[in-house]
Amino acid sequence: MYVKHCKLTRYQQLELMKYFVAGTPARTAADLASVHRNSAIRFFHKLRCAIATKQQERAAQFCGEIEVDESYFGGIRKGKRGRGAAGKTIVFGLLKRGGKVYTVPVADVKQKTLLPVIRQKIKPDSVVYTDGHTAYNALDISEFIHFRINHSKEFVSNHTHINGIENFWNQAKRHMRKYNGIPKQNFELFLKECEWRFNEGSPKQLLDDLKNILKEYY
Repeated sequence: MYVKHCKLTRYQQLELMKYFVAGTPARTAADLASVHRNSAIRFFHKLRCAIATKQQERAAQFCGEIEVDESYFGGIRKGKRGRGAAGKTIVFGLLKRGGKVYTVPVADVKQKTLLPVIRQKIKPDSVVYTDGHTAYNALDISEFIHFRINHSKEFVSNHTHINGIENFWNQAKRHMRKYNGIPKQNFELFLKECEWRFNEGSPKQLLDDLKNILKEYY
């Protein structure tokens, strides 16, 4: 068994794990795997809980070249920082170029909120790329080497851009849209799932990693 104390057989669990890795919603996966819908929903929830726990354990400090940005998830209206953001969840993200991404929900996008995360997750003397948001002004006189891109004028200036983290935002939102609304209490589980998908490679690598995670936690 991959998950102990589960009514699903080992074969059913493996089939559901494959559908999960493929990004199939639980209800569709239940139909394809010939299991009860509620069983698939509970199993997928256990997978996300295990993945989220493992992602927190894996969250080491970044060094080198790091892209930093924040994004808004959910809600009805589109909106930028602080305007039109009602009902949305704010997520702060850091991406090491050529490496992995780290995400965390935050209460706001003020300097006092974002700067502690940057200092906790990025080693001194790293190169940090941001957009022109004023919360990042403090990085100009800090232990980091700071470059910013002014999106009102351009999106890339030689080596200065945040296209990597913006690509992650697009992937994460595209994945979450298929669920037609995610309960707020479960949002971080889905966020960490997206982080895991981005960080851990191909579908086969994801499946192998998921098996190892379940062995560790179940």
